[in-house]
Amino acid sequence: MAMNSPRGRGRPSKAVVTRAAIAQAGLSIASTRGYEALTMAALARHLGVAPSALYNHVRNKADLLIVIQDEVMTSVDTSPLDAAIAGTLSPKKALAAWARSYRDVFSQHLPLVQIIATFPIIGAPETVKIYNKAAHVLQLTALEPHLTLPRLIALESFIYGSAFDVHAPENIFDTTGMTPDPTFLHDAVVKFHNSICPPDQTDSQNIYAETPFTVGLNALLADL
Repeated sequence: MAMNSPRGRGRPSKAVVTRAAIAQAGLSIASTRGYEALTMAALARHLGVAPSALYNHVRNKADLLIVIQDEVMTSVDTSPLDAAIAGTLSPKKALAAWARSYRDVFSQHLPLVQIIATFPIIGAPETVKIYNKAAHVLQLTALEPHLTLPRLIALESFIYGSAFDVHAPENIFDTTGMTPDPTFLHDAVVKFHNSICPPDQTDSQNIYAETPFTVGLNALLADL
């Protein structure tokens, strides 16, 4: 009976490293050790390959972050956008739900915000899919077509800033002891604090995250 000969030392039947594997490994490192620990060398060690194996898929750290941010984008809930496109949810409600999910996801991945805001989207297919859906939903509203992209950019800019606000310290607007006294700002802070109830606060008790986000988002969507 013929014996099966052992596999030779040729090329492996499947690639050891793929962009998907790189994205998942990079996200694992960033989630457990922070983005400061995310280096090409650390990623190669995590995958059990030589650093040179990575460069067939990502050219540098910036390219790596693009791959990772595209992976993170898959965590953003786009089902409200799908519902609006299907006609089962109003565009305004869909965009509000999508924006909230977007904010929540990227508040945990702040180092990626600069990548999304400043790099071309052509290398991020998941990001492109989401933008396409959001643009589709905006075009279902009364918004004039030439304002679709500006409104999408405005929404995203607001979402990014709000992602940072999630981590704002409680005393960020404390002006105690300052001279001259910023009377109007102090009055605004006091009245806002007095108006806040626990249900409006986030898990971290950050009063500057939820209510301002809701107010700003409502303003951006008011005419849709």
